[in-house]
Amino acid sequence: MLRELHIRDLGVIEDATLSLHPGLTVVTGETGAGKTMVVTGLGLVLGGRADADLVRTGSDEAVVEAEVELAEDHPARGTAAQAGGIADEPELLLSRTISAAGRSRAHVGGRRAPIGVLSDLGEGLVAVHGQADQWRLKRPAQHRALLDAFGGDEVSFAAAEVAAAFREWQQAKGELAQLVEGERARLQEIELLTHQLEQIDAVDPQPGEDTDLAHEAERLGHAEELRTGADTAHRLLSDPDSFDGDDVVGRLARAADEVTRLAEHDPQLAQLQQRLAEVGMLTSELAADLSAYAADIEADPARLATTQSRVAALRELTRRYGDDVEAVLRHRDEARQRLLGLQGADERIEELSALVSQWQERLGADAVRLTAARTAAAQRLGTAVEEELAHLGMPKARVEVAVEPRTDDAAVELPLGDGSVVRVTADGADTVEVRVAANRGAPPRSVTKAASGGELSRIMLAIEVATAGATGSQVPTFVFDEVDAGVGGRAAIDVGARLAALARSSQVIVVTHLAQVAAHADRHLVVHKAHGDQITSSGVRVVDGDERLAELSRMMGGDDTSVGLRHAQELLEQCRR
Repeated sequence: MLRELHIRDLGVIEDATLSLHPGLTVVTGETGAGKTMVVTGLGLVLGGRADADLVRTGSDEAVVEAEVELAEDHPARGTAAQAGGIADEPELLLSRTISAAGRSRAHVGGRRAPIGVLSDLGEGLVAVHGQADQWRLKRPAQHRALLDAFGGDEVSFAAAEVAAAFREWQQAKGELAQLVEGERARLQEIELLTHQLEQIDAVDPQPGEDTDLAHEAERLGHAEELRTGADTAHRLLSDPDSFDGDDVVGRLARAADEVTRLAEHDPQLAQLQQRLAEVGMLTSELAADLSAYAADIEADPARLATTQSRVAALRELTRRYGDDVEAVLRHRDEARQRLLGLQGADERIEELSALVSQWQERLGADAVRLTAARTAAAQRLGTAVEEELAHLGMPKARVEVAVEPRTDDAAVELPLGDGSVVRVTADGADTVEVRVAANRGAPPRSVTKAASGGELSRIMLAIEVATAGATGSQVPTFVFDEVDAGVGGRAAIDVGARLAALARSSQVIVVTHLAQVAAHADRHLVVHKAHGDQITSSGVRVVDGDERLAELSRMMGGDDTSVGLRHAQELLEQCRR
């Protein structure tokens, strides 16, 4: 709800602050005092069109600021946060500035924001019903949302069923279309993957095989060199015939004998003797190992050719499918899994075809039920609004809530079982429009075109009052301007009573010139003007007690004499009853 509205240099208003409360607030004042500027200011701070002519004469700019109290889960918080504004406080601050040169700026939550953000916020915060601004129901979707909320559980349940069925139908239909449209690409991919798997399976690589074969090929390619080198090393260690009757092993043995002979004379030499013995043993074993290695090395041209061929085959696979055999094997496993999925697409197409038919049939049935529920609710809503209009000085008005098939391009065609075709969206197969004929015999027209001025405001008031107890999605604040135009006497009291009834569930702000309406208010604000030497300016103040009686008396054409005040008191008591 609106907590405060501050207006500076807008029209004749120099500087005024409106402190707003729950319930019904009326704004009154003499003709020309600037009452309409309150509604205009609200329109500006909620994203309405700006005009440089609205800037007060002699001022550089006009500023309108609004403080709005929001519930923690209100969608407006998310909108403000996306715009960069501070939206975690109990109140959200909105601001609109218009320069005399025509430039306009907006701030949301203390941050600069596009004007469109104010408009988005305004649609969920305030419904303005005036001679020029009918923000409520100006879009067809708003008509449908209003009817669905009025229809209660029966309509809301049917609407939820349609939305769910539409979502499932679209999802299955989209997946089916992708599979069917991608048939050629799917077959090409199957062929490619099959060829790749055949290539890999023909070689049948084993983990680590490329490394092992590379080592084996290297050894086989240098077999003679390896055998000769190992044999030479063996002879150097243990063949005395190759080294003038002596070898390394023999020399180590004689050295060990000499040290052993002398070790009893020096313990340090005994330690050296032990190390000589170990070296001799290791040398002997090494000579034997070299001999065995040389004996095992054999040149095998056939095995070398086989190994080189296998290495070449593995290298071709790694060139195509990975850096090494492990990468090739991973590619093989992934390709096989993908191939299984592609080969199973035929079965999936059959499943999806059946699923599309199933959801299409269900969507058609749900849409028909939703249309029936909306039609029944539309009749009740039309009757309720007509009854309200009878109390608002429009007893001859006729209201029609039309529920008709969709024809817009945004909907998709849906064939029904009886051979007919409807156009549906997630909202159903219907367009909804509230139509009003202000007089009997006149054709009903869209509610925003059916009347002008006060009649239109009263029509909107009747709709809001008729739906107040049923619409869980209604905006928290309603503003009415000229709702009492052309109304007087008993009808004016009824208008005030209807506004008071709406104010029991919402915040209602009314600009009025009728005392019969103002007497129903929970809070009474008066726009007063002061005349300077050159420019007239206006301000706003709260009136209560005797001041309020005096204002009501003025509005009834009287004065602050005892007779006028007594009439005002009687009017207050009548409205309270």
